[in-house]
Amino acid sequence: MKFVNFNNLNCCYLSRRLNQLSSHDPLWKRHCKKYWLISEEEKSQRNQSWKAIFISTYSDLGRYIRYYATLKKAWDDLEKYLGQRCPRMIGSLKESVREEDLDAVEAQIGCKLPDDYRCSFRIHNGQKLVVPGLMGSMALSNHYRSEDLLDIDTAAGGFQQRLGLKQCLPLTFCIHTGLSQYMALESVEGRNKYEIFYQCPDQMARNPSAIDMFITGTSYLEWFTSYVNKVVTGGYPIIRDQIFRYVHDKECVATTGDITVSVSTSFLPELSSVHPPHYFFTYRIRIEMSKDALPEKACQLDSRYWRITNAKGDVEEVQGPGVVGEFPIISPGRVYEYTSCTTFSTTSGYMEGYYTFHCLYYKDKFFNVTIPRFHMVCPTFKVSTARMVKSFMHPLEYKIICLNMLWSASALANCSIVVLPQSLLL
Repeated sequence: MKFVNFNNLNCCYLSRRLNQLSSHDPLWKRHCKKYWLISEEEKSQRNQSWKAIFISTYSDLGRYIRYYATLKKAWDDLEKYLGQRCPRMIGSLKESVREEDLDAVEAQIGCKLPDDYRCSFRIHNGQKLVVPGLMGSMALSNHYRSEDLLDIDTAAGGFQQRLGLKQCLPLTFCIHTGLSQYMALESVEGRNKYEIFYQCPDQMARNPSAIDMFITGTSYLEWFTSYVNKVVTGGYPIIRDQIFRYVHDKECVATTGDITVSVSTSFLPELSSVHPPHYFFTYRIRIEMSKDALPEKACQLDSRYWRITNAKGDVEEVQGPGVVGEFPIISPGRVYEYTSCTTFSTTSGYMEGYYTFHCLYYKDKFFNVTIPRFHMVCPTFKVSTARMVKSFMHPLEYKIICLNMLWSASALANCSIVVLPQSLLL
């Protein structure tokens, strides 16, 4: 009987034996737990049989039976984790939407939403536009990003039909940078259906609809659950009650004497471009002295040395005093962390080097501490199809596209005057 699935049980009227099996409530218990994650406690609260619970839930969520358990577990794990580490983020989550709400959005945008996306919004309707954002943050001295998971109405309001982002739905939004991750609802302009990406305008193309893409997911299910897994397993650190999307390679650790240096990295799509090739990375370094070290081991960082190598093998060496303008003192049990950044003209590269310290008790004693080699690789990207046909575009067509985009931008900004570039007036 354990091999009977819910489809067999729904066909109980075709066979007397299946009809008998369908009345065996423990069979429905297994399916309720497998597909709907119904617990014993929830069953007792609902005061129904397992069969009745399965049928009522299936009548509401049946189209999502392939996705519901996976997405519900991801949401439950995320809420539990955030409740313990950054509870204020829980308050920004919105309640689920109804089927008719999702149907109305499909009618509004003229495209079908994928079932895994719809299923997720039957559990939580994204979040409010607040800081910090559920989908991760990043901060540098003069730059801050925090992405909210958009609710269904806000996402529908940002649905794109313009060239370069045709039939793309925003999933996230950063109120500081305007950055969004989009999901392609159709296979157009070189994108795969339901592919998720950051847009990256081609700064070298004459065609303003030429938008390259940094790919972040192949489906909503894969995109969301892989992100949640990194969060709840500690793959992304929680810093100041926010999820920071730094990736730590466990091999990026080096110990010299009593001092350990470890490195985490992150790619910043909003500061990067494919054309021209400019790939921006940030790295976070943790310097820690063992708590078991002797007090006389206390020391101060004097300088840093970096050896930076890009994917072509080109090497740049950098030396300078301190780190980010500071000269931290490290003593037993103390941790010092800082963030910095670098850029490459290639899609990947690596850095390694050392810090020079002097002892506080023996001021004439200097020593080097190894910084482990750490690699930085930009995500997979796609080049805009518009770039490949730009040479065939008539100059008048190009001007019309530019003018349309200028008028659209002015409307969004509530401007009454548009200043046209001289090149469009010729």
